[in-house]
Amino acid sequence: MGILYFFESIRSPVLDQIMSLITHLGEEAVFLVAALLIFWCVDKNRGYYLMAVGFVGTILNQFLKLVFRIPRPWVRDPNFTIVESARAEATGYSFPSGHTQNVVGTFAAISITTRHNWLRAAAWIPVILVPISRMYLGVHTPLDVGVSFVLALVLVFLLHPLFADADRNPGRLYLILLIMAAAAASYVLFVEFFPFPADIDPDNYAEGVKNAYSLLGAVLGVNVAHFIDDRFLRFDTAAPIGGQVLKLIIGFAVVLAVKEGLKPLLNMLFGGHLASNALRYFAVVIVAGCLWPACFPLFSRGRRR
Repeated sequence: MGILYFFESIRSPVLDQIMSLITHLGEEAVFLVAALLIFWCVDKNRGYYLMAVGFVGTILNQFLKLVFRIPRPWVRDPNFTIVESARAEATGYSFPSGHTQNVVGTFAAISITTRHNWLRAAAWIPVILVPISRMYLGVHTPLDVGVSFVLALVLVFLLHPLFADADRNPGRLYLILLIMAAAAASYVLFVEFFPFPADIDPDNYAEGVKNAYSLLGAVLGVNVAHFIDDRFLRFDTAAPIGGQVLKLIIGFAVVLAVKEGLKPLLNMLFGGHLASNALRYFAVVIVAGCLWPACFPLFSRGRRR
């Protein structure tokens, strides 16, 4: 807590705003945008690699949160204050840091797969700044961000060789995705059937259950989308620059519309059960992974001519 009290002592309104903006780089939306941009416009295998790092890392992160059940810093020490604007996004237990997991996994993976030196160097800026922002805002301890930092880096470098030559070993990608699905299913079984203590925080537990079903739906969607693309679609990522821009703008709008549009409908159909998240994220990934890419020939006509 000594480090957190140091950051508390140097806070100012301007620095609060800067750190609040920086910390957004560790959110789920940034990971999704980066993964889809690479998957749609750069290289599918690199896109699958980024998804694997993100999904596996999130499963491990959420599992550790419920295993250790460490409260947030302001809960452990009532005298400590946080930057209030960060409270809404500080959901679930404190250890380990989900934002740190996301930003390190996403941008370190981009760094080791790009051929551009400027991008390789720039990708490490958020990797360093986001963990600092989490401590500055008061929502995580050094242990929270440190463990996530190391865990994400291990996954980045451990999984990279498995995807480096995926074109020559197509069966390997099927196996990796199946293992990811098994891990996601195991996490759902864990949150549903593990005998958690009676004093477990209900809000934090509900957050873990929601994330478990969301991850299961997303990973199953990746498996199905990859099968459809590999057997039938085989979409091409290349297109003229104008086509790429349109592909991204329209694609993100479609994915967002599906993600948010299905939420009230599925909540009603499932009676509010968090399992509705599994179907919603499955649908989102199917749209992003094969239904929208089926339209990509419309954006590559200029390149063909």
